Amino acid sequence: MGFLRIMREVMEMFPAITTIAQAIQLSLSPVFMLAGIAGVLNLLAGRLSRVIDRARALEQLHPSTTGRERDRYVAELRLLDRRMRGINVSLFLCTGSAIATCAVVALLFVGELATLKIGTIIALAFILAMLMLVAGLVMFVLEVRLSIRATRIRGELLN
Repeated sequence: MGFLRIMREVMEMFPAITTIAQAIQLSLSPVFMLAGIAGVLNLLAGRLSRVIDRARALEQLHPSTTGRERDRYVAELRLLDRRMRGINVSLFLCTGSAIATCAVVALLFVGELATLKIGTIIALAFILAMLMLVAGLVMFVLEVRLSIRATRIRGELLN
């Protein structure tokens, strides 16, 4: 009898399977959001890499040019610099969103397993994650607009 009593007391110290299952269900939406953010981060890193490669190529050509060609290179380098800053801000915001989303998932488990009343904290962390994601996506759209400006074909080439 003593052994069964000890086992029952030990089992009561650990959360029930239903409690864990409920925490997993609650965390599914933020985890899907994390997958989407990972895709955005991958896209941004790829764009940043291409911008950096183009800037390096122009930096090598810059010293050997003069006149209008040099002015075009300088203008494009300035635009590339603005694009790099925009992508960096977007990366920062989207990474912050991912971190806040991870905090939401962790807090969901901690709150469920420890039966803490932290719903407001979880909601605020999720709102913060969404706001940073929206801001990161806005910065991405602005960077795309800059890239379109950089790739306009000069009129002299169209004639």
